Amino acid sequence: MKYPALLSFEEVFPQIRQFDTIIDARTPSEFAEDRIPGAINCPVLSDDERVQVGTLYKQVNAFEAKKLGAVLVARNIAQHIETLFIGKPREWTPLIYCWRGGNRSGAMAHIMAKIGWPVVQLEGGYKEFRRYVIGSLEQLPQQFSYKVICGPTGSGKSRLLQVLQQQGAQVLDLEQIAAHRGSVLGNLPQEAQPSQKAFESRIWDKLQYFDVRYPVFVESESKKIGNLRVPEALMEQIRKSFCIALALPRAERVKLLLEDYSHFVADPALLNTQLACLAYLHGREKVGEWQQMASAGQIEPLVDELLLKHYDPAYAQSIKRNFGQFSTAQILDLADISAEAFLQAAKQLHQDR
Repeated sequence: MKYPALLSFEEVFPQIRQFDTIIDARTPSEFAEDRIPGAINCPVLSDDERVQVGTLYKQVNAFEAKKLGAVLVARNIAQHIETLFIGKPREWTPLIYCWRGGNRSGAMAHIMAKIGWPVVQLEGGYKEFRRYVIGSLEQLPQQFSYKVICGPTGSGKSRLLQVLQQQGAQVLDLEQIAAHRGSVLGNLPQEAQPSQKAFESRIWDKLQYFDVRYPVFVESESKKIGNLRVPEALMEQIRKSFCIALALPRAERVKLLLEDYSHFVADPALLNTQLACLAYLHGREKVGEWQQMASAGQIEPLVDELLLKHYDPAYAQSIKRNFGQFSTAQILDLADISAEAFLQAAKQLHQDR
C-alpha cells in the first residue's frame, strides 16, 4: 500500500484498534466538542491561528492566507513530531483526521509518510465519522436485547449497574456517559456534561463492542438526561424491553441519596438553587418550606419528603406510561445499601442472563 493511504471510515473501522495512535488534527475546541473515541489532539492550527488564517483569507486573499497557514501548519506539525512522536519506530501506525479530511490532516499525513511511517488519512475526516455514527445509531440498538433496571429515585439503580459491570456483564450506563444523574438535582459537581455529539459517539462506542448473544443492562431513563437526548432508536428499544424492579426500604433510599448527593449536604445554598426549579410543580410556598429545611440542616427529613411528595409520584406515573413490560417486571428486593447486598443482586442477575 502506498502511504499516506486515504481510507473511508467504513474501511478503517474494522481495523481501528490496530492503529497505534489516532490523531485528531483539528483545533482544541473542535476536539473538545467530539472526536473519534481514543483519539489524541495534535492541532495543526490552534483556535486562534485558524481564526487568523480565515480572517486573512476573507479580508486579503487566498494566497496570503495560504502562506501564513503553511508557516503555522509546518511549525505545529514539527512541534508535535519533536515532542510526541520522535521516538516512534518505523512500524508505528497512526490514523490522522481533521474536519473534512483535507488540508490539515493531509499536511500531517504527508510529512509523516515522507518520514517513513505507514500513516493512514481518514477520507472525509470527522464529518464522515459523524455520518457513520448517526447511521449506526439508527440500526445498532436493534441488534441487542436489554434488561432494564427500574426503581424509584434512591433505589440503587446506578450502583447495581456498576457492580454488574464489575461482574463482567454488558452495561450501558447512560447517566455515567452523560455525566448526569437524570433529575433536577442530577448535575455532577465539577463535571460538565459532554456535547450531544460526544454523548452519541460514546454510546456508539460502547454498543459497537457488545456481544449480541448477551443482554445489555440499562437503567429506565427518560428521553433526556440533563441537557442530552438519548438516541431515539435506542430509547425505543429500551422502553419495550424486559424490566427488573428494585425494591429498597425508603429509609435506605434516603441514606443512599445522602451519600450520592453529599455535595448538596455540604452546600445548602447550592441545593436551594436547584430546589427552586421545582416551584412550577409544587408552588413557591412548598418549595420555600423545603429550602428552609435545607438551610436549617434538616437534610434527612427533607430528602424523605422529596421522595414522598415529588420523586415517587413522578416515577409511578412515568414508569407505567413509558415501559411496556413494567407490569410483569422481575422484583428484586434489596434489604439495605451495603456492598454485599448489591453484589448478591448483581450475581443473581448476571447468572440469570
